[in-house]
Amino acid sequence: MAERLTFNYGAAPFGREVRGRATSREKAALPDAAAPFLPPIERPDWAYWGVFAFTALLFFRPQDTVPLLAPLHLPEVAAIAALLAMLGHRLARRLPLVRGTPELAGIGAMALVMLLTAPFSIWPGGAISTFLDVYIKVVLIFILMVNSIKGFKVLQQFTWLIVVAMGYVAARGVLDYARGINLVRGERLHGSISGLMGNPNDLAMNMVTFLPFAVVMAMARGRPLPRLASGTIALLMLATVLFTKSRAGLLGLVVMGIVLVVQMCKIRPGITAMMIVGLLAASPFMPASLWARVSSIVNPAEDDTGSREARKDLLRQGWQTFLEHPLTGVGAGQFKNYNPPGRLEPWRETHNVVLQIATELGIFGVLVFLYLLTRMVAALFWTKRIFSRAAARAPAGTIARPDAFRPEEREAMRLYLSAMAASFAGWLVCAQFASIGYYWTFYYLFALILAARQITAERLDAARRALGRPAPAWMEKRTA
Repeated sequence: MAERLTFNYGAAPFGREVRGRATSREKAALPDAAAPFLPPIERPDWAYWGVFAFTALLFFRPQDTVPLLAPLHLPEVAAIAALLAMLGHRLARRLPLVRGTPELAGIGAMALVMLLTAPFSIWPGGAISTFLDVYIKVVLIFILMVNSIKGFKVLQQFTWLIVVAMGYVAARGVLDYARGINLVRGERLHGSISGLMGNPNDLAMNMVTFLPFAVVMAMARGRPLPRLASGTIALLMLATVLFTKSRAGLLGLVVMGIVLVVQMCKIRPGITAMMIVGLLAASPFMPASLWARVSSIVNPAEDDTGSREARKDLLRQGWQTFLEHPLTGVGAGQFKNYNPPGRLEPWRETHNVVLQIATELGIFGVLVFLYLLTRMVAALFWTKRIFSRAAARAPAGTIARPDAFRPEEREAMRLYLSAMAASFAGWLVCAQFASIGYYWTFYYLFALILAARQITAERLDAARRALGRPAPAWMEKRTA
């Protein structure tokens, strides 16, 4: 069902995937050294627009605001349309429906484990429902994303959609907090829309994960209005994380910020220094209740809700559940329904992503999930390493000459890769305090990283073909 989930060496020539060519005027404007190759103009296809529509509906959730839209099942319609468009594209060109890749194998293995462990679940019907109602949709959108985001401009456009959606949710949250509504216990911001950002912790986790993209868009060179909009969205997202008073979100925010600053110091050191000074200056104005929540991480006396001890109990009970069901777990999505005698926190999640997979899918599920995390990190580091060599280290006139990317694209891609690294770090920290193994956020970030890897590899391969040179040794290396 996918044209390719990641880049594939030896695949069809790059030009066949692109429906745009450089004009003679553009070629004439190039210096002689760059004349053999000009990056093609990449245009989105109908599958991409279907995924674009689905993502907009998933994050904005207009069906919550306009109830008349709910019976239309618009997200499902958009996803089906995108899938049909992709299959039609493949069949029309007599290409295989699925090209095997390590990432696709990992996603398929996770789905297989969910199905094979369902008969041994404490509630087989519930485990199957988790697979059909949640995970299979995530898998299909993941496949469609990686196969439809084929060019850098398309990647930018899709990321803009996510950032604008986060800005919309954050703006509603800030307004709710200012009006004193949608608050948990009168102090913690609750999600203004249902779905994947309904509770404070999920809201904070999503903001932390996608905040780096808003930051780098504000720091990129370009027109002032989009940069101003991105900066405003970044501030709203930051405020939303603080207003949720989520301890996991705050820890993730700190780690994400450190990674982002380290990455950005290499690209835009001046602006990065200004950002650090601004955050330090703003810290004294943060509410005292926020610092009390943070201190409760190490000081039980500060935790008046008892959630700290409850989570410790859940970790112990989760580990015990894994020891009792090490091979099959209790079924996908069923830990909260597993209430043996003596359980201290019934009807609750594990609040740890690895422990969630372990208790619900057993050891095989854990191994597959760790494999997916490894592939995600490998794809990100491969892209950063190869792109850095192509854009900065290689001498002019070689295959790795930076002409594979237009000048404005080179810096923007470096910023995007920095944002992806920071996003993954923030998500990983938040995931240690949340049950989000089958959650949309991880797979959206995974797909964006794989799309960046595919774009980088295809651009360099196109440049190599245009110059008629063999690929250098470093380009032939595969990720581990």
